[in-house]
Amino acid sequence: MPTKKPTAPPGAPDIDPTAAPQVFDRALLARHRARALARREPGADFLLAHAVGDLADRLAIVTRSFPTAVDLGGHTGRLHEILRRMPGVERAIRVDVLTQDGMTPGADLVADDALLPFADARLDLVVSALSLQFVNDLPGALIQIRRALRPDGLFLAALLGGDTLQELKDVLMRAELDVTGGAAPRVAPFADTRALGALLQRAGFALPVADVDRVTVRYGDFFSLLSDLRAMGAANMLSERSRKPLTRATLMRAAELYAADHADADGRLRATFDIVSLSGWAPHESQQKPLAPGSAKMRLSDALGALDPQPDGSSGKSDAD
Repeated sequence: MPTKKPTAPPGAPDIDPTAAPQVFDRALLARHRARALARREPGADFLLAHAVGDLADRLAIVTRSFPTAVDLGGHTGRLHEILRRMPGVERAIRVDVLTQDGMTPGADLVADDALLPFADARLDLVVSALSLQFVNDLPGALIQIRRALRPDGLFLAALLGGDTLQELKDVLMRAELDVTGGAAPRVAPFADTRALGALLQRAGFALPVADVDRVTVRYGDFFSLLSDLRAMGAANMLSERSRKPLTRATLMRAAELYAADHADADGRLRATFDIVSLSGWAPHESQQKPLAPGSAKMRLSDALGALDPQPDGSSGKSDAD
């Protein structure tokens, strides 16, 4: 199916996905995830499991059916299994970013989650867990998701944002500067919650919500953190990364700085992961809408004045009110 250029909602600027900065090497991301999926190290997907569990809880309180649901970028299948078991879901489609090389068991479609292979208004639910933070054109991807949803369709996502891996970013930069006199980008940039919420509005979603869950993981040593990131398929995939691996001297200096500046009293090291949850609905006439300006029946100043304490200590309201 040919991919259509995503367009913004009425009144918003058009977005050209080819003009977006190529922050992430998407082919390298696919290779990282394929390698991680092949190894399946026990417990390596703990962060994904946490995010999927939260998304499942949010879906459980939505009392409606979603006949066609998509797990977008579900590289392990955890979220897809939940969608398959959900009451009201007749078809659950797993779209995976990985290439067709035998490393994508269970995927229904192999496609880049930045370029949705769906026509307009074909889906009832799109859910994504810890994938969209690595999309180069997130505004364009959100517009495509909104367009692929039927009116009153739901979008839910969990993605890394905010201060995720701030400690690692700090010590790697300082260590490389100390040892080599220069520093290359080693940790991905992450958007904050407010910016992500604004992107939902820009993409044309109704009733947009963005909130953050901070997960602090503690490690016995610096190298255990690096090992976990590789096992998650989340090693450095920045387009502007240095092609030279970090030297042993730099890594040892980073470990020293981490232990000095980001350790608890018991010596264990903190690693921050901010999981930002996004939700929004494809617009529909049945949805709640804000009141039109000037339609209120009472001025705010009058309402506040009614609650002002009186000289006798009362609120200004009589027993009969």
